[in-house]
Amino acid sequence: MMMKFSAWSAAALLVLAATPALAHVGHHPTNGFLAGLTHPPTGLDHLLAMVAVGLWAGVVGGRAAWAWPAAFVAAMTAAALYGMVGPWLPGVELAIAGSVLALGLAVALRLPAPVALGAAACGAFALAHGYAHGAELPLGAGAAGYVAGFVLATAALHGVGVLAGRLMARDLPLWATRGAGGAVAAMGVVLLVG
Repeated sequence: MMMKFSAWSAAALLVLAATPALAHVGHHPTNGFLAGLTHPPTGLDHLLAMVAVGLWAGVVGGRAAWAWPAAFVAAMTAAALYGMVGPWLPGVELAIAGSVLALGLAVALRLPAPVALGAAACGAFALAHGYAHGAELPLGAGAAGYVAGFVLATAALHGVGVLAGRLMARDLPLWATRGAGGAVAAMGVVLLVG
């Protein structure tokens, strides 16, 4: 039991250590692999959404545990490439905050979705995140390294979420899942109104 508590304490400290909404345009360097690698975990909105995708996939289990994170990463990458060359899209920040809220609710409810539907939802949520990643990259910057970095960081955050979700589904009472998802959803509300 102490091991479970320690893992949850460490996860809570990591979430609390993240800085809110600093993963977007003009807040830090965006050139190269290291910038891409640090982008998702340094913005609370990206961090919560990406871990929540993994939590939801891990709680549901089966093929969702890999298919939903894979759909998120694929859609995010495509949207980032568009964001590098396409025009500015309004409402991206609201869409990102909305994804945090929706994913938190999916975790809290242990929403059972068919694999294809869950993958489509995760892919749709990823579009705003990917666009935000790509839109802030300056022209002529190290795009390949930057993309590789944020794809790797996103996959790692999904992996942490999947492992925690499997632990929740297997070893923890339902209220733990409801609490974790509710906390993510509540932060989504804060991001929406903030």
